[in-house]
Amino acid sequence: MASMTNAAVIFGILVFLQVSCAFSRHPAEGKFELRQNVPAVMTVNGFQEGEGGGGPASCDGQYHSDDEFVVSLSSEWYAGGARCGRGIRILDTSNIGIDAKVVDECAGCDNEVGASSHIWKNFHLDTSVGQVDIRWSDLDV
Repeated sequence: MASMTNAAVIFGILVFLQVSCAFSRHPAEGKFELRQNVPAVMTVNGFQEGEGGGGPASCDGQYHSDDEFVVSLSSEWYAGGARCGRGIRILDTSNIGIDAKVVDECAGCDNEVGASSHIWKNFHLDTSVGQVDIRWSDLDV
């Protein structure tokens, strides 16, 4: 009976440690803190080859179609690539949300989410506006 209790306690500790590690990501370790409802500016970003003179996405070295739900994040939020391939939810001022995948860093940007034109179209926004206020949150751990 005592060995069964010990096994249960050890199992509980292991589960607690795994959950704690998942939620305690830190930028200094190449990881990140989970963010929720972060105010930001959403800009239009081209992810296809030849758009805006930029190269391929820094996460995967690939170009992406502007018909994908993809974004670049300011360097602070990009967290040295720790958010690469992860999902974020973008909320407009009406609290309508669109999920997108982080594929690139917006180096030299501050508080900016560079979104594909597909995201803009799905928010029913005109890309010629250039920038709009949004909030974003991490989707996955």
